[in-house]
Amino acid sequence: MATSARARPGREYGEASIRVLKGLEPVRQRPGMYTRTDSPLHIVQEVIDNAADEILDGFGSRIDVTLHQDGSISVEDDGRGIPVGLHPEEQVPVVEIVYTRLHAGGKFDKRAGGAYAFSGGLHGVGVSVTNALSARLDVTVWRDGKVHTIGFADGDVREKLTSRAARGADAGKASGTRVQVWPNARYFDTPSIPLDELERLLRSKAVLLPGTEVTLRQERSGKSQRWKYDGGLQQYLLAGIGAEPLLPPFEAEGHAGADDESFAEGEGARWVIAWTEEGAPVRESYVNLIPTPAGGTHEAGLRDGMFSAVRAFVDAHSLLPKGVKLLPEDVFARASFVLSAKVLDPQFQGQIKERLNSRDALRLVSSFVRPQLEIWLNQHPEHGRRLADLAIRQAQARTRAAQKVEKKKGSAVAVLPGKLTDCESTDLGRNELFLVEGDSAGGSAKMGRDKEFQAILPLRGKVLNTWEVERDRLFANAEVHDIAVAVGVDPHGPDDEPDLAGLRYGKICILADADVDGSHIQVLLLTLFFRHFPRLIERGHICVARPPLFRVDVPAAGKRPARRIYCLDDEELDATLVKLRDEGVREGAWSIARFKGLGEMSAEQLWETTMNPDTRRLLPVTLGAEPRAATVDTMTMLMGRAEAQSRRTWLEEHGNEVQVDV
Repeated sequence: MATSARARPGREYGEASIRVLKGLEPVRQRPGMYTRTDSPLHIVQEVIDNAADEILDGFGSRIDVTLHQDGSISVEDDGRGIPVGLHPEEQVPVVEIVYTRLHAGGKFDKRAGGAYAFSGGLHGVGVSVTNALSARLDVTVWRDGKVHTIGFADGDVREKLTSRAARGADAGKASGTRVQVWPNARYFDTPSIPLDELERLLRSKAVLLPGTEVTLRQERSGKSQRWKYDGGLQQYLLAGIGAEPLLPPFEAEGHAGADDESFAEGEGARWVIAWTEEGAPVRESYVNLIPTPAGGTHEAGLRDGMFSAVRAFVDAHSLLPKGVKLLPEDVFARASFVLSAKVLDPQFQGQIKERLNSRDALRLVSSFVRPQLEIWLNQHPEHGRRLADLAIRQAQARTRAAQKVEKKKGSAVAVLPGKLTDCESTDLGRNELFLVEGDSAGGSAKMGRDKEFQAILPLRGKVLNTWEVERDRLFANAEVHDIAVAVGVDPHGPDDEPDLAGLRYGKICILADADVDGSHIQVLLLTLFFRHFPRLIERGHICVARPPLFRVDVPAAGKRPARRIYCLDDEELDATLVKLRDEGVREGAWSIARFKGLGEMSAEQLWETTMNPDTRRLLPVTLGAEPRAATVDTMTMLMGRAEAQSRRTWLEEHGNEVQVDV
């Protein structure tokens, strides 16, 4: 029998092809999935974060870090000490489980009386990743009047747990943990820890944990540093910005009480904000003491609260000049801040926790910032007027810049399609066009959108497959015609230099149902843009919105009030249910609803999950690394009318990789 032209000898796919990675092996196979590999700083930070979590929860008052001459790093605290007894189910010492098992830890239990009410730990892969990527790791625990030690090498137990009575220098230590780490150089670009980043991390812990003493000792140089602040967010920020603020910094905090119906007791934030007219703004944010350099929903909540308070002050005092519209970025542009949020169950983006994704954090932070800033501005109207003047000047500068762009590109308002619900702004950098599947979903999108910068174009039925349609016949299809006219760019080829001066939106977002039909519409629209509007993809203007497929309603449990969780797909739903069980939510206490389409979502739900820039998940469409010709060949095979046999062959080879929604 002849061999298929696509078949590759020696590439068998059978039962033996499936490899099961056990223990910490997944971390060693793909370290970049779990940590930053430029230096060992992040794996050491995991240990420091654990010490900080003890203090955050009210146990301990010091963190001591030592850089040893042999290249190892030790972190010691005076917290409760890691439990060393046998785990009731695993029958293995708990301290061993913590360092040798992924997704094991004391921070999953969010019930009343759990070990950690608030912590940075979420994924359960923290110090186990540290151990996996270390040539050696030693743990010493002071607990219950004894000293307990255990040693690891390359992630495995090197010296079993031993215990002895605390004597001598150990007798004065009631409780605590010391972890000494020897990072394995093979996993990192450099084995050296960047000292300036480590110092900044430790200083921030001291700032965010008032009264905590944090020390850093370097054995080679003999240098020792100590940080201790008794409430110094403002002092910390002013030292960072280095410029005279326009008005006194605004420092405050707010946390939910036991009777709060929206948030768990203790959730909230501390913050300090300073506005300057010159220099680069300094912005630092933290969630349960974990640095979030990429920001996230807690920063969005701070911005929302600031804008709402300033806008209310401006409106109350009639300060806004005629023709000027104030936007959140006008208030936020010159703001420097330090924000420390406490969230009961934070959802981070990725394992290294650089960005907070928890949707509720936006409402949480905003609900405390807005009323307090509004009161402060009205108590100090001279500060409020200076801040309002700064924001108005930012708005006027932004408006002038947008008007310059408008003059260049001209206007085509008269020929816009009738079913297009346009936005008010002419700022190309902000404007977004949503291509929405169906009139029903289009109605929800129109009600839920921000009309200032979001436009809606509902599409009726499935768009034409334009892969083999000649350019001069494209406009025979009404849907394609409306898309091209609304976008403001003529169809073109990959080698053309189209006139993009008429482009009306910085983002063109495909918004379709999260089911198979919605995926088909996505493919048809992506085919249109790749074939006939390639420059829009190359310049990053095309995006795919990702609406959720499921909604999970969870009743109140322990410290956490009732909540609503949205899941993109089955995989995310399964992960959510596993997490709910880990939290101690009773099996079956939750209810699961599956959205049949966008039309079933209310305007508020569609805004919160899919359209709000601060809480949505938007997927940019980019060209892959492979040559364009290879992509064209693949698209021809998938979308060409005469390629049925090629598609069948492809499905036979790759059918096992497809997730089917039936």
